[in-house]
Amino acid sequence: MNEEDVIKKTAEFVKKRLGKEVTGHDWWHAYRVWKMALRIAKEEGDVDLFVVQLAALLHDIEDWKFCKGDTTLGSKIAEEWLRKL
Repeated sequence: MNEEDVIKKTAEFVKKRLGKEVTGHDWWHAYRVWKMALRIAKEEGDVDLFVVQLAALLHDIEDWKFCKGDTTLGSKIAEEWLRKL
């Protein structure tokens, strides 16, 4: 699978996972963060755009603020997702 496909599938995963989130950390928040991170990374240059995009898309997956303070759950889910791809 190429990087473009990984980004597309990750965006779909995040949209499905955060689509009904009511705290403000929904798909549209993740989308805005993704696009802004990509814009900044391009302006800065010498940046791995693939990594930046994945980090931006996955940044609120099971955020600790909404998971009873569990700071490990989000990274576990993100890792499982990326390994699956």
